[in-house]
Amino acid sequence: MPPIRLFAVPPCDESLIRGLVSPLRSIFQIPVEMHLNGTIDPAFAFDVYRNQYNSTSIISAFLQRFPGLDGKLLGVTSVDFFVPVLTYVFGEAQLDGPVAVVSSHRLDNTLYGLSANPGLITERLLKEAVHELGHTFGLIHCHDYRCVMHTSTTAEDIDVKSERFCSSCEALVRKKRGTANDHLA
Repeated sequence: MPPIRLFAVPPCDESLIRGLVSPLRSIFQIPVEMHLNGTIDPAFAFDVYRNQYNSTSIISAFLQRFPGLDGKLLGVTSVDFFVPVLTYVFGEAQLDGPVAVVSSHRLDNTLYGLSANPGLITERLLKEAVHELGHTFGLIHCHDYRCVMHTSTTAEDIDVKSERFCSSCEALVRKKRGTANDHLA
């Protein structure tokens, strides 16, 4: 099975990326590689009027840089993302495509005037990484509020859901992987 490749998009806390490798390997049951060098500079995606970065533009840049990508690619950063129709997003992915991006920016309690909680950032980032990668496997938002594929519009929404797929979403990922008899951990 082709791997999930994690790419740092500066600025990014490398320890957050390292913390994704083992859980993503366990959840998706496929190899996960970490790439800290040779990534893209997101400066081109910065919107001066919004003071944010266009996540769709970053996905497009990855697609141009890695045409014909085998497997999945997840860009991880700490810049603040937006898409034109929303104030902000935690991440974005190509539905049934190879590329997704996530940001830790709005996952940090200090942004909301609360005490720092590095463990919570790690937990939230994992959930968002699984969620966006789920989209790359063709999954849409799930109605089960505990499923990682349930939509999240606030950081608190992320806290409510699990980092795992519900049984229906899990079955769809297994089917996309071509291993319908395997079980995701």
